[in-house]
Amino acid sequence: MAPDWRTRCQGKLTTLKRAISEIKRGEHLYLSDGSATPHGLIQGLMADDVQLGDNEIVHMLTLGPAPYVQPQYASRFRHNALFIGANVREAVTEGRADYTPVFLSEIPGLIRSGRIRVDVALVSLAPPDAEGYCSFGTHVDCAIAATSVARLVIGQINPRMPRTFGPGRIHVDRVHHLVEFEHPLPELPTPKIRPETETIARHVAELIPDGATLQMGIGGIPDQVLRFLRDRKDLGIHTEMFSDGVVDLVERGVVTCNRKNFNPGKIVAGFVLGSQKTYDWMHENKLVEMHPVDYTNDPFNIAQNDNMHAINTCLQVDLTGQVCSDSIGTSFYSGIGGQVDFIRGAARSKGGKAIIALPSTALDGVVSRIVPRLDEGAGVVTTRGDVHWIVTEYGAVNLHGMNVRERAMALITIAHPKFRPWLLAEAKRNKFIYSDQLEPPIYAPVYPKALEARTHTKDGLELFLRPVRPTDERQMHDLFYTLSSETVHQRFFAAKKYMWHDNLQRFCTIDYDRDMTLVATIRKGATEIIIAWASYNLDARTEFAEAAFVVADVYQNRGIGTILMRRLTAIAEARQIRGFTATVLVSNPRMLRVFEKCGYPIQREREGDIYLLSIPFEESTRELWEANATR
Repeated sequence: MAPDWRTRCQGKLTTLKRAISEIKRGEHLYLSDGSATPHGLIQGLMADDVQLGDNEIVHMLTLGPAPYVQPQYASRFRHNALFIGANVREAVTEGRADYTPVFLSEIPGLIRSGRIRVDVALVSLAPPDAEGYCSFGTHVDCAIAATSVARLVIGQINPRMPRTFGPGRIHVDRVHHLVEFEHPLPELPTPKIRPETETIARHVAELIPDGATLQMGIGGIPDQVLRFLRDRKDLGIHTEMFSDGVVDLVERGVVTCNRKNFNPGKIVAGFVLGSQKTYDWMHENKLVEMHPVDYTNDPFNIAQNDNMHAINTCLQVDLTGQVCSDSIGTSFYSGIGGQVDFIRGAARSKGGKAIIALPSTALDGVVSRIVPRLDEGAGVVTTRGDVHWIVTEYGAVNLHGMNVRERAMALITIAHPKFRPWLLAEAKRNKFIYSDQLEPPIYAPVYPKALEARTHTKDGLELFLRPVRPTDERQMHDLFYTLSSETVHQRFFAAKKYMWHDNLQRFCTIDYDRDMTLVATIRKGATEIIIAWASYNLDARTEFAEAAFVVADVYQNRGIGTILMRRLTAIAEARQIRGFTATVLVSNPRMLRVFEKCGYPIQREREGDIYLLSIPFEESTRELWEANATR
């Protein structure tokens, strides 16, 4: 029988008091963090008889008590947070502790170079294996770098720490003292799930295809997204951290990592924050590889995975696309972490998406998180040049490649409706948008996502039908200038040469009730292109709506106009509109045939070279139309 690890390592095992006594005054101490926070060693640091003073403690996010930041220990310890957690936030805010803003991927290199000095590494470890190696368990992140440069390495052996695979281990020969201290691993508190969080998570999930590789940042939104991915296939994980939601998807067969290009077949992470169930699941699980964060968060490594989808959150976004994630005004709140690492990596991934998700408001709806400008003192974590997708409970917009005017309009459309007039006014004042930009409708301002639909023409062309958005102005502009002079004349009854902003915005800024515009789009690569639209405008006096449509010349005679008009008719019926009116040139029989196929008989009256059409939505006339259509 092999000897117990305690027997094999008895020369390293010592008491807590003896191990801590080796630390010198003024030295810089590194603490392993998160679920690997070494609370036994922390107790030793706080003992009354410890001869320490003017020591710096540096770590990332820790869980559980952090007594070393209390005012009574100010002469003993100065704290330096690389990421601010709830247990040290007050101390940082009051100036009793420091905060170092830094990309997570760069921390190991800064430790090795001495820019972040580590004299003593206090780390949590799993019990040694037969070869004398101790796993760093749930947190590899910066532990390899810290233990490689430290003068003194003190390892807390916790039998509850899972043994994990990957490079995250240290031989007992490199550890100066081992202290056995068993305690439950700190668990990540379950965040309160608000209704808007689930809506945001649904919007994000819609952006994620089968076979995607995921990164989830810290927060309730990223973890909630996983709940809405249970119908996906062959997802992969390459992330700085993961939590309980990943385990659920593995057990459901959703996460397989089989389509990953980089570390295929493996979940790759730097640390894990979750429940004890997740920590137990990790133990000697060959699916999981734990790596240091200069590996997991290296944008080059991240980009090696096709369809890399990075999901992070933030505190504020301004109308130009600047993202604040680490501070509320001048008060530091969290940290830079790995957000920028993964945004840049995902942006360079083939088919990848960099996603920032946030609620539209804070303080129970009192303030908007989408703002004209960031609060004074707020830090820009993700620049306006790096930002791609922004998601709130009101929708998702891709800002990448948009000019400032388009960005401002896009972000206003996903802001909380009650703040949209204010945001529009501020955007005008700052000259971000046109001074004559129409106000968003107040009485029905929410984009009707339920009206979106996917369909295809008889010859197999896939179409996405959706209501128009104010951000479609550029696309509608481009569609107009593809139209032949004949198509323009048939739609506008004049030789219209230009489509200026003041005309276009009336098609794009609508209330989705009395006015409706549906667009038909196709995809060319990652770009959505509008190829047709159909609209109605309600006459409140008659309760009939004037309808019209246009299809790009190269897509005509494929049934697209008919598809749009039937969909538009169904929407108008649901809104209890009495019927459609339309004006059609006598020389345009194709447009006339489209109206004839909308589902109701047409009443027509000729005036010169035009037909005036009336299409009442009456059940008796629908039955007559259906009878004639089957003859």
